[in-house]
Amino acid sequence: MAKIELIDIKKQYGDTKIVKGVTFTVEDGEFAVVVGPSGCGKSTLLRMIAGLEDITSGELRIDGKVANQVSPDKRGIAMVFQSYALYPHLTVAENIGFALTLKKHDKAEVAQRVKEAAKMLQLEDLLQRKPAELSGGQRQRVAIGRAIVKRPKVILFDEPLSNLDAKLRVQMRAELQRLHKEFGSTIVYVTHDQVEAMTMAEKIVVLNQGHISQLGKPMDLYQQPQNTFVAEFIGIPKMNLLDGEIQKNETNMFVCSNGLRIPLAANYQWTGKGIKLGIRPEHIDLADNDQWQYDVKIIERLGIETYLHLQRGKEDVIVVRLEGDHDLDIDKVSLHFPSELCRLFNEEGQVLLPNVI
Repeated sequence: MAKIELIDIKKQYGDTKIVKGVTFTVEDGEFAVVVGPSGCGKSTLLRMIAGLEDITSGELRIDGKVANQVSPDKRGIAMVFQSYALYPHLTVAENIGFALTLKKHDKAEVAQRVKEAAKMLQLEDLLQRKPAELSGGQRQRVAIGRAIVKRPKVILFDEPLSNLDAKLRVQMRAELQRLHKEFGSTIVYVTHDQVEAMTMAEKIVVLNQGHISQLGKPMDLYQQPQNTFVAEFIGIPKMNLLDGEIQKNETNMFVCSNGLRIPLAANYQWTGKGIKLGIRPEHIDLADNDQWQYDVKIIERLGIETYLHLQRGKEDVIVVRLEGDHDLDIDKVSLHFPSELCRLFNEEGQVLLPNVI
């Protein structure tokens, strides 16, 4: 297996900067997910690790050795692409073992490795089929088998589930986690889907416009976002953000733009206007009083949970998550915001800590 270190990695095409100084480490055997919106530079970053793109500046280390100028086939890396890229005229067995055959490995060894990979991926009964005879999920498993059969130090995944339907994505997420536990390889997985990131990663790297917005364990990012980008990107539905201010003479009170006053769990220095209060949909409670009522715009009943979409005047919509199924026939609700679960962000979108401007 291998440890991967990226040190101030940059990539630009002419005057266009794509990756703007990215530094992070993927430990030996770790499952790291790079997540971000389209165009943030995540696939370019992955291709630089693979050696398919040159690094403009910075240093890439694999197992402690600088790999910037090492050719892709010498890096001990396998890559699974968004498109399956299977050879249509070859069987599943031939597709999985193609790289080994190309390197003229012994036929018996190739057959044994293919058999092991097929058993791990539950493809044993499909080895003589052609790709056209397989479902999308089966084709993706073949592509993964082609990667792991080489016994690489590192496996890179570039949005491998984006072509699958919702049910297959859930199934493949579980299979990839099982594969990681059994195979133990170092994995760098790129996706724009934060659900994939939250459910599979041991470490998440959130990219935005070529920079790292935050790096850490999934629940750390969810519970303690360091900026409004991460607060809104991680979590479905996203974190609610309310505009307001902390008044100079009330350092433990957030005053919303609509006048609603929300007590805070700690004192904050006066920072003027432009402050945002963030709170997750599941942390907002329905209140019994009739003060500060919100209009109910939409009720989404999903069986296991219910979402209320609320609005007051011209404000942005607030989403409240209730556990279980609620058959509500109401036009208005009042809300309670638990102070210990609220987070504040400054005008630049960075998290605001008590007594810190």
